[in-house]
Amino acid sequence: MLKSIDLSSNNLSEQIPNELTDLLQVMQLNLSNNALFGKIPHKIGEMKQLQILDLSRNKFSRGIPLSMSHLTLLSYLDVSYNNLSGRIPLGTQLQSFVPLMYVGNVALCGPPLTNYCREDKELRGTNLC
Repeated sequence: MLKSIDLSSNNLSEQIPNELTDLLQVMQLNLSNNALFGKIPHKIGEMKQLQILDLSRNKFSRGIPLSMSHLTLLSYLDVSYNNLSGRIPLGTQLQSFVPLMYVGNVALCGPPLTNYCREDKELRGTNLC
């Protein structure tokens, strides 16, 4: 059974193929340093055995899917240097990783990062938080 996939630095330039996210028993997935783009697939959250996930140095956009909060065995995550935006899902282990793992995504916000999300700033202005 396949437990580890390392396709880093392979000049991959599409979206993450469904065939990869269908491999539900994989524990380590490294797709770093490619030109993968689009959104991180929601289905990656079904890869419940993932312990290490490196998606750094690609061209992923949009937000981190909420489904990734289901990756309870995840002990290492690196999504640095993409084009991710929006809030890091609240109340999950995704907030426990060091900010360095999220660096290079200027529109990403919320803990563990120190930059507030726009909706947080709006709430602070109303004295509700």
